[in-house]
Amino acid sequence: MSLTDTTPDSTASGTESRLLEHRTFAPDPALAGTWNAGEELHDRAEADPIAFWEEAAHRLEWAEPWHTALQWEPPVVDPATGQLSVPTAGWFLGGRLNVAENCVDRHVRAGRGEQVALHFEGEPGDRESVTYADLQRRVSQAANALSDLGITPGDRVVVYLPVLVETVVIALACARIGAVHSLVFGGFSAEAVRFRLEDTGAKLLVTSDGQFRRGKAVEVKSAADAAADGLEHLEHVLVVRRTGTDIAWTEGRDVWWHESVGTASEQHEAQPFDAEHPLFIIYTSGTTGKPKGLVHTSGGYLTHATFSHWAHFDAKPTDVHWCTADLAWVTAHTYEIYGPLSNGLTQVIYEGTPGEPHRERHLEIIERYGVTVYYTAPTLIRTFMSWFGEELPGGHDLSSLRLLGTVGEAINPEAWVWFRRTFGRDALPIIDTWWQSETGASMLVPLPGVTTLKPGSATGPLPGIDMAVVDEVGEEQPSGVAGTLVARRPWPGMARTVWGDPERYRDSYWRDHAGRGEHGGFYVAGDSATVDADGCFWILGRLDDVVNVSGHRLSTIEIESALVADASVQEAGAAGVDDALTGQAVAVFVIPAETPSAAPAVDAPALRARVATEIGPIAKPRFVITVPDLPRTRSGKIMRRLLAQLVHAERARRAGQEPAPLGDITSLQNPEAVSAVAEVLAALSVDDPTVAPQD
Repeated sequence: MSLTDTTPDSTASGTESRLLEHRTFAPDPALAGTWNAGEELHDRAEADPIAFWEEAAHRLEWAEPWHTALQWEPPVVDPATGQLSVPTAGWFLGGRLNVAENCVDRHVRAGRGEQVALHFEGEPGDRESVTYADLQRRVSQAANALSDLGITPGDRVVVYLPVLVETVVIALACARIGAVHSLVFGGFSAEAVRFRLEDTGAKLLVTSDGQFRRGKAVEVKSAADAAADGLEHLEHVLVVRRTGTDIAWTEGRDVWWHESVGTASEQHEAQPFDAEHPLFIIYTSGTTGKPKGLVHTSGGYLTHATFSHWAHFDAKPTDVHWCTADLAWVTAHTYEIYGPLSNGLTQVIYEGTPGEPHRERHLEIIERYGVTVYYTAPTLIRTFMSWFGEELPGGHDLSSLRLLGTVGEAINPEAWVWFRRTFGRDALPIIDTWWQSETGASMLVPLPGVTTLKPGSATGPLPGIDMAVVDEVGEEQPSGVAGTLVARRPWPGMARTVWGDPERYRDSYWRDHAGRGEHGGFYVAGDSATVDADGCFWILGRLDDVVNVSGHRLSTIEIESALVADASVQEAGAAGVDDALTGQAVAVFVIPAETPSAAPAVDAPALRARVATEIGPIAKPRFVITVPDLPRTRSGKIMRRLLAQLVHAERARRAGQEPAPLGDITSLQNPEAVSAVAEVLAALSVDDPTVAPQD
C-alpha cells in the first residue's frame, strides 16, 4: 500500500504528505507461535484499556496492591476565572513497590543470580560482565553510600557520567532509596549541567575524572566543578575514577566512588514506595526556551516500560539486548535500564563512539557477545550506509541477531530497507518505535510476528495506547490527510508534570486540545503525521519544522528521505528559510557520503531534480548546502529550526544587522556542528542567493 492514497488538497491546514512507499514485509509464517505477543493483545486492550494495564502491572512485584488503577483529572476551564486547570494523572494509586528490587533482587531470589545482567565494553577495549547477583551487591553498596551522604527519599541526584556500569548502578541505587535521579549526557557543557543542578535543587552530583571519547581520554571533572560552583544546595560531588586523569579536588565536598561506594556494606533492605513516587527527571533538548524537566513516576512508568519491552522486543530470558543509546537519553532509561532489567535478560552497554578505533566496532561487539536484539538510531544506520556501501564488511558473524529496532526520528525508507538487508539478512523484523521523553515508553510500534511492516512507518499504537491524527478542532483526519499527532487517553508511562512548572506542562502538551474526546483532553505530541488506508502512521516532522512554500506545507522528513536515498548523501537536513516571493524556500543541508564504492560528489542540480521527481516540483530545494555535520539533539533528531536560524543570521550579518540569538544549544549532542554550519554559510560568496539579504 502507498503512504497516502490521495493527492492532498493544497489548501489543507495540515502538512502535505507526498512521498509514496509501497513495500510491505509480512511476518514470517515459519515463526508463528514463537513470539511473546499475539493479535489478541490489541483486542484485549481495546475491550478494556484499564484492565489491560492492570494485567500488565501484575508482571511486577508489588509490596502492596493498588486500590485505584487510574485517577485522571483532565484540563478544565474554570467558569469563574476562565483559567485552564493543570491536568493530573495517577496510576495504580495505593500500590507500593521498589523499582530497583523489581529490576535486580527478584531475579536473584528466583535463582538467576549468576545470569549476566550487563556486558560492559569500554571504548579502549576494557570489558566486564556483571551478573544479577553482582549487580545486587553493587546497587546495595551504592544505596548505602547515598544514605551515608545524606540522600533521602525525594532528594535529587544529578548523574553526569558516560555509559558505565556505575551509571546503571547509581540510577538503580537512587530508585532503591527513593531518591530522584536526573541523568545528563557526559559530553554536555558545564552550563547545561549547572542548569539541571539548579533546576532540580540537587544535593548530589555524580561524575567522573574523565571519559574516553573518540579515542582520547577527556578530562570531565573541571566541567563538573564549574557546574557545581557556588550552589549551596549541592552538598557533595561523587567522583568515579575512569581515566586516572589528574583533577582538582574540593575537600569536604568531593568524594571518590571507590572510597565511598566501594567500601560500603553489600547488605541493604529495599523499602517500597508509592506508585506515584517520582523516579527520575529527564530534560528535553531544544533551542527555544529553557529545557523542560519531565517527571516520571515509579509504578506507571515501570509498568509501561516492562510490558512494552516484553511485547515489541519479544524479550526472552536468553536474549542479549543492545540498545546503543547514551544512558542519559530516555531511550536508555526505558530500553537499556528499566525495561530489560525488569524482564531479567542480559544486555550490552558500550561506552564509546561507533567509529573507534575503527568503523566495524559495532559489528565486533554484536559478534563478541552474541547480541540478539540490536536497537539503534536512524542517524547511525545512515552513517553505516555511508561507511559500508551496499554490503557489510566480511569477517563478522551476525547470525545471533533475531530482531532489529530503530528509535529517534522516523527512519527513511531506504535506510530501513538497507538495515534489514544487511544487519537483518533480508529476513529479520525491524521494530521501528515512535515515542518521546514525555511518553516514557513506546507509543507507535509494530509487534513482531503480528504486524505487517512498512519501511519508514512505526505502524500502529502499542496495545493499550490510543493514538490519532486530528485536525485543529480535534476531529480525526481521513486516510492520507495530515494533521496533528495526539494521544486520546492517559497511559501509565506518561510524564506527570514539568518539574517546578506545572503550568508549562499544561500549556506545552494539553492546552491545544483541552476538552476533546471522552477523556477530556488530547496529549499533543508536537509532530505532524498521517495515517494510511491500513491504519499505519507516518511521521512527517515536527509541527514547527514544516516548510511552507506558496501555501504548501511540506514535510521535512519526506524531503530528507528522497535525498538520503541518493548514494552521494549520508545525511540531510531540510529547513524552510525566508523567501520574498514564496514565503519560504526549501534549503537542504547535506553531509556527503563516504562509501567505499567511490560514490560521486554531491551534485546539487541532480539532488534538486530527485526531490522534484519523487515528491513534486513544489518540494524542489531552492538551496543545497554541503556541510560537515548537522546539529542534533541527544536522540539524534536534526535541529532544523537551527539550520534556518543560521541562514537568517548570516543574511542579517551581511545586511549589517544584529542576528537574532540562536537560543540554548548547550543540550545538543554536537553543539560544535552549529559553528561548522555557520562557517560554511559565511564562506559562501557575497551574492550567493542562500545568504544574500532578502528584499
